[in-house]
Amino acid sequence: MKLSILDQAPVTKGRKAKEALEATIELAELADVLGFTRYWVAEHHDLDGLSSPAPDILLGIIGSKTDKIRLGSGAVLLPNYKPYNIAERYNVLATMFPGRIDIGLGRAPGGSAEVSIALAGNFLKKVRKMPELIDELTHFLQRDFPEDHMFSKVTATPIPETPPVPWLLGTSGKSAKLAAGKGMPYVYGHFMSNENGAEIMKSYFDHHSTKNPKAFVAVSVICAETNEEAQELAKSNILLRVLQTKGEGKNGVPSVKEATEYPYSDDDLQMMQNMNDNQIIGDPATVRNKLEELQQEYGTDEFMIVTITHSYEARRKSYQLLADEFRLSK
Repeated sequence: MKLSILDQAPVTKGRKAKEALEATIELAELADVLGFTRYWVAEHHDLDGLSSPAPDILLGIIGSKTDKIRLGSGAVLLPNYKPYNIAERYNVLATMFPGRIDIGLGRAPGGSAEVSIALAGNFLKKVRKMPELIDELTHFLQRDFPEDHMFSKVTATPIPETPPVPWLLGTSGKSAKLAAGKGMPYVYGHFMSNENGAEIMKSYFDHHSTKNPKAFVAVSVICAETNEEAQELAKSNILLRVLQTKGEGKNGVPSVKEATEYPYSDDDLQMMQNMNDNQIIGDPATVRNKLEELQQEYGTDEFMIVTITHSYEARRKSYQLLADEFRLSK
């Protein structure tokens, strides 16, 4: 089984955004050594507790400090941008770090309605054009617009030896159908969805337009030396999600102590139960067993792990334990 990392660059309570971004860079360096397959950085805008609105900028720094791990966005929220601009940016990365660059693509706003307007104007109109935006980006990356197209003489420079690889991210049958129809590799966001992910993935494989479809699944995992310690660490992220639904949580990921003492309502407790259903929490053997169960359900050999804890050290330890359990560097 291959393991990769999705980093949302969380800011923990009591720390600053600069520290969160430095922790992301340090974690990427560790992931490169430990043998993780990919390191993707998420895109969020004005969202409480998260500090990465521009993945490509972080990826440039990370690429300069790593040697072999693949790097990418998780995801570029394409309706916020012109495809040409994204092609240029990721061609720069692919030129600097040959054969290592992915472009994960998503259609979510990544922030509030006001943020979407500030970024892109009529966001909903652009979301409806997502299939066309993907086509345009792909043509820029592959340099294969039809001769009669107005962009046929436009080049997204620099031209890398190996173009970035576009992936489509999603949490629904609609996104899987779009990826399959366009022959694109697909990432299903298990940690963000209450849908029947196994059925969605099966539909993707069944309807893919090529003989060798590629897909993996993004899951939320917290791993510690013991199940009890992992459950304690998980409380911070769960409270952060509860607070975000209330428009709170601006101070970042709360501590375990704060999460333990928080006065949860009945609605909060129900939400927490739903969240726990979408997370894998435990010691290395427990996490391995649950990932292997998901592997059978989804029919994929790669999982992308997102881990949010109050302690950056605990987050690093979680990935270290997984790398050791799965013998990634062997």
